[in-house]
Amino acid sequence: MDTYTTTIAVASIVTSGITISIGVIGPALSEGRSVATALSSLAQQPDASTTITRTLFVGLAMIESLAIYCFVVSMILIFANPFWNHAIA
Repeated sequence: MDTYTTTIAVASIVTSGITISIGVIGPALSEGRSVATALSSLAQQPDASTTITRTLFVGLAMIESLAIYCFVVSMILIFANPFWNHAIA
């Protein structure tokens, strides 16, 4: 019985780490790329700064939501794992 609990705990922690590491790399790279592109656009067209800035912040919020979803999934795996009931019962 204890081996199942340990196996589920180890699998949850490893899966959580993989989820966070992969789920944060993509949004971090895309946020950097979008900010660099926005700064380039602002340098070329300073008159459109309000539109570019507004669109940038909406895009950054959408990109950041992906990392937050990965964080939520990893926290569920660690603290509210649905497989604990199968190991305990």
